[in-house]
Amino acid sequence: MQIDIIGIPIDLGADRRGVDMGPSAIRYAHLQQKLEALGYTVEDKGNIEVPIAEMCSINDPKLKYIDCIVPMSRRASGAVSTSMQAGHFPLVLGGDHSLSIGSIRGAAKFKKLGVIWIDAHADFNTDKTTPSGNIHGMPLAALCGLGDARLTQLWDEPLPVVDPRRVAIIGARDLDPGEKVNLREAGVMVMGMEQIDRFGMVTALEKAIEHVSRQTDGIYLSFDMDAMDPRHAPGVGTPVPAGLTQREAHLACEMIAETGRLIGMDIVEVNAILDIQNQTGALAVEFVLSVLGKKIWNGD
Repeated sequence: MQIDIIGIPIDLGADRRGVDMGPSAIRYAHLQQKLEALGYTVEDKGNIEVPIAEMCSINDPKLKYIDCIVPMSRRASGAVSTSMQAGHFPLVLGGDHSLSIGSIRGAAKFKKLGVIWIDAHADFNTDKTTPSGNIHGMPLAALCGLGDARLTQLWDEPLPVVDPRRVAIIGARDLDPGEKVNLREAGVMVMGMEQIDRFGMVTALEKAIEHVSRQTDGIYLSFDMDAMDPRHAPGVGTPVPAGLTQREAHLACEMIAETGRLIGMDIVEVNAILDIQNQTGALAVEFVLSVLGKKIWNGD
C-alpha cells in the first residue's frame, strides 16, 4: 500500500494560533522514514494552499473565517479523493480539526464510511449552538449534515456525507450543552472518558468498531491530539485535563489496525508553539505507526 502524506497547515478554525505548524512538526519527527521502515511506499504530496489569518476576515462571529475555510475544505477534499482514487491511503496532517470537513468528504466520494473520532471534544456544534464561533468545533456535525449549508455541502453532493449512526467518538470530556442535544438527536455513539474509565479501552473500542463497521466499506480515523491527557501531549490547541494515557491511545490505534478496514486518517491539532521539544509531534507519529501496524512487542 502507498501512503500519501497531505499537509493542511490551517489555524483558521481555532482561536489559538500555532496549529498551522503542525504538519511541519509531525514531519520533523521522521514520519516518512518511520513509515518506510514499516515497509510502506510513502509519497509526501506537500501542503495544500491555506491562507493565513491576516489574509482573511471574520464576517460572521458564529462562523469565523468561513469564507477562507470553505475553499480550503474543497482543496482538502480534492487531495484526499485523488489519493483514494489511486488506491492509496491518505494520511492528512493538521492543522486544526476544521480540515476534516474536506478530508473525510474526499474519502466518502468512493466509500461508505464509518468514522472513529478520537477527541476531547465532539466537534458537533453548529452556528446555532456554538459558544465560540470556531469552526474547528463543527466539522463532525457538518459531515453528518448539521449546520450551515456552506459547510454541509461544499458542492451539490447528497447529505449527509457520513451517516451519524456510523460515527463513534472516543475520549470526549468537554461537550457544550447544545452539542449534547445535537449528538443525542443524530444518534452518534459517544464513548467518553467516563465510559473508558468504567469499562476499559478494549471494551470501548470493540463497541465503537462494531458500531461503525455495520454496512460500511471501511473506517476513517480522525485523531485529535487533544484527546490525550496534557501530561503526554502538551502541544495541542485546546488542552483538556483527564484525557487518554499514552498506552490507552496506542491500544486504540492497535485495535483499529487489527480490523484491516482503515482506509484513511487525519492527525490534527499539534501546536508547535505550545509544545516541549516537539513531544506532541513525535507522539503523533507514534500513533500513526500504531494504526498502520506497528506493535509493542507481544512475545510473538
